[in-house]
Amino acid sequence: MGYLYFTRHGQTVWNVENKICGATDIELTELGHKQAMELGQIIKSEGIHIDEIICSPLVRASETARHISEETGVPMRSEERLREQNYGKYESTPRNGEEFRIAKQNFIYHFDGGESMLEMAQRIYNLLDEIRKEDKVYLLVAHNGISRVVNSYFYDMTNEDCAAFGIRNCELKRYEF
Repeated sequence: MGYLYFTRHGQTVWNVENKICGATDIELTELGHKQAMELGQIIKSEGIHIDEIICSPLVRASETARHISEETGVPMRSEERLREQNYGKYESTPRNGEEFRIAKQNFIYHFDGGESMLEMAQRIYNLLDEIRKEDKVYLLVAHNGISRVVNSYFYDMTNEDCAAFGIRNCELKRYEF
């Protein structure tokens, strides 16, 4: 049975400011760069086997992946399907806003110009189905919204549990197919 790893990008300014990043291309903070390098060092020092790093094309994830790749020597490539969900009118608004918290539980809602959770899940599930067939171990470097969908691929979750799920910046999770 195969497996893969997932991590969320390093810290961004909007993470610090408690703002929703979504599809907006936000840079890492100095701490975010450090978190990514430290994760690469952990992967290398613990001998965690990874064949390839696949990352979101957004700069916060691609820079995180680049740092991990440089620390570990594992090759990386960008994958459009790992781009964070577009939260439409909620991008740059507070992450803990009550209106957004409720809207996030409606999986067919487009956030007035964004992408529905179901649309995002389709692209992520399709990618995971492809990866599952390969005889390689991947590290996916993406976003908190993507982490919800990846987790839901492996575990049953209610809509409320899925909407509330999240991981810390540069937290490493292992999933088994």
